[in-house]
Amino acid sequence: MAYDEGLAERIRERLGAEPDVTEKRMFGGIAFLHRGNMAVGVSGDDLMVRVGPDATDTALSRPGTRVFDMTGRPMRGWILVAGSALAEDDVLGDWVDEGHAFAASLPPK
Repeated sequence: MAYDEGLAERIRERLGAEPDVTEKRMFGGIAFLHRGNMAVGVSGDDLMVRVGPDATDTALSRPGTRVFDMTGRPMRGWILVAGSALAEDDVLGDWVDEGHAFAASLPPK
């Protein structure tokens, strides 16, 4: 599955030269990891965001979101944001920052 390279580039720009962030191909797309923990990624035209189990319901109340479910079992703590909801850089930036903050709160892998 191809992924939106433009969206991936916008994420790269947001994360800048963050030394603890790496990229890895995952889920048929690309993931951005903080010290080995996935923070955000791009699958198709969608943004995958790791918000954590406690923030899932709040995140799902925001526009363009849905449960992250690639295997038939929803993954609590993860959401997908439709690419159409990410036209504004500040909206994308908020999601990237949220995913990055959660991943940074986890112990390194």
